[in-house]
Amino acid sequence: MGAYILRRLLLIIPTLLGIMLINFALVQFVPGGPVEQAIARIQGGGDVFEGFSGGGSDAGNAADTGGNENYVGARGLPPEFIAELEKEFGFDKPPVERFVNMLWNYMRFDFGDSYFRSISVIELIKEKLPVSITLGLWSTLIAYLVSIPLGIRKAVKDGTAFDTWTSGAIIAAYAIPGFLFAILLLVLLRAGPTGRYSRCGG
Repeated sequence: MGAYILRRLLLIIPTLLGIMLINFALVQFVPGGPVEQAIARIQGGGDVFEGFSGGGSDAGNAADTGGNENYVGARGLPPEFIAELEKEFGFDKPPVERFVNMLWNYMRFDFGDSYFRSISVIELIKEKLPVSITLGLWSTLIAYLVSIPLGIRKAVKDGTAFDTWTSGAIIAAYAIPGFLFAILLLVLLRAGPTGRYSRCGG
């Protein structure tokens, strides 16, 4: 038993490394990264993906040649400015060095600053932590208050119609994605008795 627990604990390390490596690759190499987002905001606050889809003001700048060809939205911007942006976000270093620096910062609990707000990530976590803990505790409490009595009832009524239709309802509930169920709850809870949106919901 002790060896099994030790193996499971040691398995956490490669699992975390794999997750961080995938996240690092997505942020660093997929179009729409921090440099492209910064360029999009500087050139009018639009969405960076408009440049890749052919929309926005990039279509009119297609003939410009003064920018960095690596970024679609950077046409017309000075190369020195693009280099400063890359240095600010650490893109002037090789990918391996950036990944190692990221791991070292995580080990020191240095998560940097929020990309969307001018505060550190630690402060942002502290700000949102009470709400997350509250939601987690309530969801756990509700889950146990429902699952334990339901499990006892299903065990007593094994093979009956109650057991059958509750099993079907549970399977259907598991099949619904969480984000879709959340949208459904928003629509249902915001709608009034006549099907129109209530005033408090906007």
